[in-house]
Amino acid sequence: MNRTNNYTLLLEELNWLEKVINQVIRTYLLQEGNEQSWEDLPLPDLTSNETPYATVIQKYGLGKFERLAMALAIAPHVKPELLDVFIVKNQLTDRRFTEFGGVVNERHNGFLPTIQTLHFLISSNQPENRIKCMDLYALESVLIQEGLLVLNHAENDYSPLNTVLTIDSSWIDNFILGEKTVIQLGSTFPTQKISTALEWGDVVLNNKVMDQLEDMVSWLKNSDTIMESWGLSKVLKPGYRALFYGPPGTGKTLMATLLGKSTQREVYKVDLSMIVSKYIGETEKNISKVFDLAKSRDWILFFDEADALFGNQSDVHSSNFRQTKRQSSYLLQKIEDFPGVIILASNQKIQIEESFIRRFQTMIHFPIPDVEERLQLWQNVFSMGCKLHEEVDLMKLAETYKLAGGAIINVMRFCALKAVKREVQLVTQSDILQGIKREFQKVNQ
Repeated sequence: MNRTNNYTLLLEELNWLEKVINQVIRTYLLQEGNEQSWEDLPLPDLTSNETPYATVIQKYGLGKFERLAMALAIAPHVKPELLDVFIVKNQLTDRRFTEFGGVVNERHNGFLPTIQTLHFLISSNQPENRIKCMDLYALESVLIQEGLLVLNHAENDYSPLNTVLTIDSSWIDNFILGEKTVIQLGSTFPTQKISTALEWGDVVLNNKVMDQLEDMVSWLKNSDTIMESWGLSKVLKPGYRALFYGPPGTGKTLMATLLGKSTQREVYKVDLSMIVSKYIGETEKNISKVFDLAKSRDWILFFDEADALFGNQSDVHSSNFRQTKRQSSYLLQKIEDFPGVIILASNQKIQIEESFIRRFQTMIHFPIPDVEERLQLWQNVFSMGCKLHEEVDLMKLAETYKLAGGAIINVMRFCALKAVKREVQLVTQSDILQGIKREFQKVNQ
């Protein structure tokens, strides 16, 4: 794909935006009724264009109003200087034109457009267009749903018109490079994409757990049929909420990644303990960002350390109790309203109010594997490259040591390191027992 062509097309779209801005400002300031309307300015023809930007325009059937909003949001990322015209001062008041909207501050050297800026361009000279403008940033707008328009609400704003308009940065990469970058939110929020190279055939689970997971797969593959084609959206709340609980290493995270892999969905893991302890004051804003992205991209959200969400409600006199309670309530409401799949994970069966338990579609217990399951796990991990000394008795190991799958994998890693130091692939009984001892020492530290 020719990236130069991608960038050239974006510049053509922004050149059209610049003409629109100049036309609207001139008409507005001169109050000349015979001036040409911005709607009459010809848009770049994208009908036979196969660049990423043109593909998105065609896919969603976006017209001049949507393209104007998108171009305005893209401009600060690609050609910020074309918005400098909005910084000009009104000679009568010796300050910027209030009606232009926008944000100019020390953190950004240029002009950041706001909803007010969009309103000015679309409806300042044509008030009848105001409703069309409002439709562009409504929650149900395709621009908002797909992240093609992102609303950055500033704190203490007195009017929604002051909301900064931008675009999901991954779309900019897509429009120029031809591919979306993987979103890493870790710098502002403890979230990361998780995946696995394993398949369902590689895991060892009891039948009860597998049956419940298969129900989740069925929902992921058939929810549109159930909700829309069958008309059950009238009585069923959208989305699917699951609680995975059980000791560490029993496969909770792995199952979340396999659910995503088998249904072609990305899985993002959120560390709830870090939210509660570290992100006080910014939590609601960042939680909202994660849920908006997840909704627009059909992610599966995996919330680890769910104990922190429900927390210890007994210490009502602690300084952070009210704030933690408030942000937990906010997050629970977002979880309940999310139309996609959310998985909460905990190392134990946490105490949850009965009213919220009813909001889970499934609660899956991941127990320590039984003897037969442990034997299969030992056999699986040592069938991938390492050779076992004839003295090794996997059945005896399975019967003697109650280890979860994650711990057994750690033992295999330890044994592989011991073997490679000896420059052989042979694993001894002593290697395995040392690895098991280290696993139990970690638990008892």
